[in-house]
Amino acid sequence: MKRVGRLFESVLAYENMREAVHQALRGKRDRREARDWTSSLDANLERVVAQLSAGTFPFGRFHQFVIFDPKERVITAPCFEERVIHHAIMNVVEPYLDRWLIDDTFACRKGKGRLKCLLRAREFAGQQPWFLKLDIRKYFDSIGHDRLLGLWERRFKDARLLALMSAIVRCYRTDLGKGLPIGSLTSQHLANFYLGWFDRFVKECLCIRGYVRYMDDIVIWLPDSSSAQRTKLVVSEFLSGVLDLQPKAAPYANRTVHGMDFLGCRVFPSHMVPNRRSRVRFRRKWQALLDAHGRQELSEREFQARATALVSFISAEGVASFRFRKRTLFSTAVRGREARPG
Repeated sequence: MKRVGRLFESVLAYENMREAVHQALRGKRDRREARDWTSSLDANLERVVAQLSAGTFPFGRFHQFVIFDPKERVITAPCFEERVIHHAIMNVVEPYLDRWLIDDTFACRKGKGRLKCLLRAREFAGQQPWFLKLDIRKYFDSIGHDRLLGLWERRFKDARLLALMSAIVRCYRTDLGKGLPIGSLTSQHLANFYLGWFDRFVKECLCIRGYVRYMDDIVIWLPDSSSAQRTKLVVSEFLSGVLDLQPKAAPYANRTVHGMDFLGCRVFPSHMVPNRRSRVRFRRKWQALLDAHGRQELSEREFQARATALVSFISAEGVASFRFRKRTLFSTAVRGREARPG
């Protein structure tokens, strides 16, 4: 595999840095940190480029907060200045990563995404009678810095780019020597890259065609139960021995005709429906949205935008959810009328 070099200068190019600023500003223009930094844009860009060239940029300025949807996660967001650098790096590096990744990896890639992953999963479910499903225990927290950077060096040979990525990776949980911060652009791509080696093992060494991955959610389709059991042992050994990762539980094998929970849906060979967790979340979120609108905490425009986003998630292409949506929306409308004074 040919390694890629001479990328560091492209990262620091003025046009690329300016583009990275615009990307970092998306959804953040009203924040004081972003306004203050861009008020002296040229001076700040000149300083950042000089620090990166000298290897003296102080990485590791994060702020953390917790979210609880769908489960508790600690989000570690970099400061605005570091966000700009992350975008500048990925503008240059992402095309090389994307060409290296296999077609059936769908997270953090342009033209891919959750829906296309689900459609591909349904396609494979219609071709093979068994599936093997696994995901990784505390994936982002389990990625070893040394192993990750060693694999990165097998793809890129630019010494200054390698030093820059090392500084970014090692500024987080330095004492443990492992873990990537959830909430960082580079973390998403590095995590996707790390399991890209598992993708290639499955495709090139095990020669398995039926395979999809969405970050650390992985499914393999196989012709029979014995193949599923053999594959379970082999892939678990690769994950633990080569990548130092552990599945959340023993990889789960079953017949495709019984359906499989994957990315918020129940995938069958002929169709997909929202799974139980997605239905419960939809009802809860829809009711909370109606309550907020009833208390006049949301404008009509905000209510419509959030309602559209909520309904679009549950009614994605290929997902049979019309009856569920109709039943849910009708029941909440009836309750709303009953709650109004006569």
